[in-house]
Amino acid sequence: MSSMYPALKHLHMTLALISICGFMLRAFWSLRGSDMLQKRWVKISPHIVDTFLLLSAIGLVIVLQLSPHNQPWLLSKVFMLFLYIGFGVVALKHHFPVFLRAIAATCAILIFFLIANTAFSKLSPLQAAGFF
Repeated sequence: MSSMYPALKHLHMTLALISICGFMLRAFWSLRGSDMLQKRWVKISPHIVDTFLLLSAIGLVIVLQLSPHNQPWLLSKVFMLFLYIGFGVVALKHHFPVFLRAIAATCAILIFFLIANTAFSKLSPLQAAGFF
């Protein structure tokens, strides 16, 4: 294991925490109809944080020599990431009804915690539930 692993792991975890906190704040603003969502820094900063989050994830995969094909938990994280992004888009777009945005935001947050649990346990949700 590379000496870069601890730094990459902590960077990744910190960026994930910043990302979800930012998402929850933006979802709150979306549900409240706040003008804060129109601020330039609010539009740009999530992309910066999430880009570095993705780069740190790629770095971890390289350092640990992991492959989603050989690690079901990693493939599960990638799949759940797409679900998180999809629900997140619905949660933050004002042209969707508020009740739908609230449901989507809740789903996105729950999926984020499933992703985090998968990362810590190294078990996909189906494995953790005893299906495999």
